[in-house]
Amino acid sequence: MKSLISNIQIQVQHSLYLKDPLSSELGKKIIKGSIELICELGFEQFTFKKLAVKIASTEASVYRYFESKNKVLLYLTNWYWSWLEYRLVFATTNVPSAYDQLTKAVYLLTEDITEDGNFEHIDEGKLHQIVLSESLKSFLTKDVDSDNEGGAFAPYKNLVQRISNIILQINPNYKYPHMLVSTVVEGAHIQRHFANHLPRLTDVVEGEDAVAEFYSQIVFKAIK
Repeated sequence: MKSLISNIQIQVQHSLYLKDPLSSELGKKIIKGSIELICELGFEQFTFKKLAVKIASTEASVYRYFESKNKVLLYLTNWYWSWLEYRLVFATTNVPSAYDQLTKAVYLLTEDITEDGNFEHIDEGKLHQIVLSESLKSFLTKDVDSDNEGGAFAPYKNLVQRISNIILQINPNYKYPHMLVSTVVEGAHIQRHFANHLPRLTDVVEGEDAVAEFYSQIVFKAIK
């Protein structure tokens, strides 16, 4: 399975970059360096000048791939949601029960992800931390409508739709599947962030993944 996943190339919307980062070693360094810097410094302190120094290149070279740092963030979150959908497909293939599929889906949406090493230019653990703390900044912007028209959020919407379809297999009359799934995603991000930085705002239960368990209960109780 690991060998199979490593041969997959995650597709990212063409509108998010000027030159495909996967087309060159420099492009892959830009992606890898961006993940490391944003994870280390935060998105506000991340600049192309700092990135250029980190990867021993020039700002001009970075600008040949991305027009702005917001496009870099959109690229990274776009990649993340596409990757998560691939993982969901693999996890639910040959699982006949919709209940079991949904259980796996909720776990994938809420788990604390670590690096799996399948993509040499992507540290999935650090990217997950970026998504937890910075992904809202990718769509709480003035450009959200134009970014949406360009397909920036298509993978996120595809993931939500796929899991919504599973929910409707279980309860075809449930009226709020998309709202439920997106609430689980964003809520789990906030709870993970709280657990790491503001633990008195959440519940950490020894010997249990409290975030995954909490949202699993919410989902199955909601759709009954």
